Amino acid sequence: MRFVKMHGIGNDYVYINAFEERVADPAALARKVADRHTGVGSDGLILVAPPSSGVSADVRMRMFNADGSESEMCGNGIRCVAKFAVDRGIARENPIRVQTGRGVLAIRWTLGEDGTVAHAAVEMGEPILAAGQIPVRIPGVHADDRVIAHAIPRELLMSVGPAGWLDAAGCETAMTCVSMGNPHAVIFCRDVARVPLALVGTVLERAAFFPNRINVHFVQVVAPDEVIMRTWERGSGVTRACGTGASAVCVAGVLAGKTAPSIHAHLPGGDLHLQWDGDGRQVIMTGPATEVFEGVFAPSFLAAPADIEAVRG
Repeated sequence: MRFVKMHGIGNDYVYINAFEERVADPAALARKVADRHTGVGSDGLILVAPPSSGVSADVRMRMFNADGSESEMCGNGIRCVAKFAVDRGIARENPIRVQTGRGVLAIRWTLGEDGTVAHAAVEMGEPILAAGQIPVRIPGVHADDRVIAHAIPRELLMSVGPAGWLDAAGCETAMTCVSMGNPHAVIFCRDVARVPLALVGTVLERAAFFPNRINVHFVQVVAPDEVIMRTWERGSGVTRACGTGASAVCVAGVLAGKTAPSIHAHLPGGDLHLQWDGDGRQVIMTGPATEVFEGVFAPSFLAAPADIEAVRG
């Protein structure tokens, strides 16, 4: 089975051409390939597959996190799906239409000097803001309510990490929640570098507020049109970038009165540009897509049921 390693500003996945390859258990394969010691090393696995019957799209994206859980969407991943499909002649439409867990999204691509896709602008769809649809369940918050700058129990944040980190980071004890087809909680702070993300993220991801778990983003506003963000990704942990998360940050910034509708987001892996002009409008995310290498899985890697069972256990 052949594979391709790709990344969008450091958010890296292993991609498989499911037009040609059959993956019997993608969840198990995702866990194996994601291991950075015994596998390829990635934030997960993405299958580039034929669209479902009756769906008007060029390709379908199925995305699996490093823990094997299937997610609805990945903003950095979908740019690489467009590159994968166009560079390999699977599709040549511009924009290319990709079926995802949140519907069919259009991606307009541009070629680099080498004649392959270098950048892509994704129509990410309208943000989902109703608490019941994100989903977020907070006592006193109705399903149709928006969760904007909603208080987080201070003791929940202080229960992890070094003493005093909350004040050192200048962290607000409030969150704004947005779904871009997958759920996100955005927390603004003065200094994202001071947030013990690996400790706080794992607690917030599985907090009782979030029945489907959640992606967590800490955001530092540099200027109305510029932010720095760090991400704890549901099912994968600390990641270098998150495209749906950057889109959610753009929306949250507007809703909370922190940022302008158009922002430049600095993530550990690189930069993205986001635009959201308010209710009824889609978020537009623009950024690069990069191929790293192609490879072939050794038969022994694919045929290791004992290892897969151990991971499942």
